[in-house]
Amino acid sequence: MKYSINPLLPFRFFLFLSVFCSGILLRAEAQVGVGTKAPKDAEVLFDGSRKMLDSKWIYWEGPRFAATPPIKWTIEKDPTGKGTVLNTNDPTAKGGIYGSADIVTKQQFRDFRLHIEFYIVKPGGNSGVYLQNRYEIQVLDGDTTSHGMAAVINETPSPYYAYNGVGKWNAYDIVFRAARFKDGKRTEKAMLTMYFNGKKVHKNQGINQVWGGKNSGIDGGNDGGKGITDTPGGLKLQAEGHDVYYRNIWIKELDLKTAETDF
Repeated sequence: MKYSINPLLPFRFFLFLSVFCSGILLRAEAQVGVGTKAPKDAEVLFDGSRKMLDSKWIYWEGPRFAATPPIKWTIEKDPTGKGTVLNTNDPTAKGGIYGSADIVTKQQFRDFRLHIEFYIVKPGGNSGVYLQNRYEIQVLDGDTTSHGMAAVINETPSPYYAYNGVGKWNAYDIVFRAARFKDGKRTEKAMLTMYFNGKKVHKNQGINQVWGGKNSGIDGGNDGGKGITDTPGGLKLQAEGHDVYYRNIWIKELDLKTAETDF
């Protein structure tokens, strides 16, 4: 018996494969960037409400702490539409006195997947996202150096090209793996992979130390920031006396057995 092959089949298969693969790609892209929703198994850390701010966050009482509870960060209308957002402009931090009125989650974390969105109101706006209250991912308009926007501070160049700019929402999506220890000594550095507004900007980036000194975060005062300890830490947001807004903050705890954070 002879069999005939429809000459359109290869094309149809290719078309199906292309659509199928495109669907996978679109679903993958939908998992990062501005507006990404928290999966069901994630912990929402800020939903726009004062109630959640008070229940899940506290001031970080570091060496330079000067604020008085309750948290003076304000809940304001989202400038781009519906909902409310968190303004970092605590009066205690006026003049850029970081560490005086920073806030940190009550819950502490080791390995995790984080999503957070920020909006800088005016040029030069400054804040910072601290992983484990140690490692800063910079939020600083106008700075394209290794101390600037979206840099793992002082450890990577700034991927400034991915920044949406002042007056627009921006998003960090991060998978973070905490440092590993044996017999009290660090054997593996902390590591992260990060998307900035949907663009992968850091991949399996090792982090050497805590920068900024004792007023910056946990272990900042230990051996010039190199004395990392084996303790979890909260997610910290920095008050620098600027109008920088945050919204849609969620985290999912992970247990990363190997030194791999790419996603």
